[in-house]
Amino acid sequence: MPNICQRLPGKIKNNDTGDVADDFYHRYKEDVKLLKDMNMDAFRFSIAWTRILPTGSLSGGINKEGVAFYNNLINEVIANGLKPFVTIFHWDTPQALESKYKGFLSENIIQDYVDFAEVCFREFGDRVKFWTTFNEPWTYASQGYGNGAHAPGRCSPSISPSCTPGDSGREPYLVTHHILLAHARAVALYRARYQPAQRGQIGITVVSHWFVPNTDTPADRRAVQRSLDFMLGWFLSPIVHGAYPGTMTSFLGGRLPRFTPEQAEMVRGSYDFIGLNYYTSYFTSARPAPNGLAQSYEGDIRANTSGFRDGVPVGQPEFVPIFFNSPAGLRELLLYTKRRYNNPVIYVTENGIAEENSARIPLREALKDGHRIEFHSRHLQFVNHAIRNGVKVKGYFTWTFMDCFEWGDGYLDRFGLIFIDRLNGLKRYRKQSSYWIEKFLKR
Repeated sequence: MPNICQRLPGKIKNNDTGDVADDFYHRYKEDVKLLKDMNMDAFRFSIAWTRILPTGSLSGGINKEGVAFYNNLINEVIANGLKPFVTIFHWDTPQALESKYKGFLSENIIQDYVDFAEVCFREFGDRVKFWTTFNEPWTYASQGYGNGAHAPGRCSPSISPSCTPGDSGREPYLVTHHILLAHARAVALYRARYQPAQRGQIGITVVSHWFVPNTDTPADRRAVQRSLDFMLGWFLSPIVHGAYPGTMTSFLGGRLPRFTPEQAEMVRGSYDFIGLNYYTSYFTSARPAPNGLAQSYEGDIRANTSGFRDGVPVGQPEFVPIFFNSPAGLRELLLYTKRRYNNPVIYVTENGIAEENSARIPLREALKDGHRIEFHSRHLQFVNHAIRNGVKVKGYFTWTFMDCFEWGDGYLDRFGLIFIDRLNGLKRYRKQSSYWIEKFLKR
């Protein structure tokens, strides 16, 4: 099951833009046919907020052309025998709401998000049976408001003088709090008003690395737990247990927002399934707590992570330097989620590997991606191990369907099963991995 990648702005290498990207908007029929040819049974894509609500709010009106496009896409997906697996929000906060009240820094975003979600449920829910409210809110909060690497590019001036001045020790937690409340309210609305008739399911997609203690010491083991809590538990602990992890509440104090009893009750249990994105593992070691004058999300974790220990990598280094090919980490992450979060139904909603995108690479060579075949084969084996150990994994999505516009890297990274020839009119070519997946799914 593949994903479609995003057309989003950001701080992009090579001055690339997402203005056209893969031109999926005009070529969706031929692209969905490629999915069918690969024997896929589901297609994961997101709905752009401003394509439905141009100003971000209902008061600005609904864009009928945007609704028509997604209706046509959903109908085409179903006509080709695939299930639409739809994400409502993938980091594309409407600029109008960012300008009006600073987006997810304001609790005003909650109602506007729920209004947008309801339009999606009402217009598409008769055919969409799988909804995720947010994709990787950890990335959105930590990178957008912690270190300023992603839009809206906010961080404390002490972290980076080039980012928009913010508070890296408070804003990521406030943004996440509003995301969780928006998620829970959207789920409550769906369950009350739409799920009984539409008979769909709703969840959230989170992301986590797997963390391995750098040494077998209590300090490093605690650093591993903090790393998991500040990345995965930050979202799953409220959704499953109704409260933030104790490692966060005990250390952050008043910087971590609190749920009222009514909010905690609404957030707890607000999922039918969990989407889990996984790309890499890291060695992790303890580091001292920062002083009170240098508060930041990254410093709060009190952990150092590295892909190497004594010069030995945790997994084969990949083209994207922050990733290491560590399929066993996916199994361990799935087993951990089962143990700690009440054994939820899980969909592996992203997993993939990239290679360099360069005009110097001949087309014939660009289509040879045996490393991707080995990557998915090995990761699927470890997913199977987890299933045999009781994890309720119900699906696995590759990242991604086509080479595309990647957040931060533009077109530098090629994650796709399909090669996009950017020198010749965005022509599509199937890579070797797409044929392997076709045969694998036939078997």
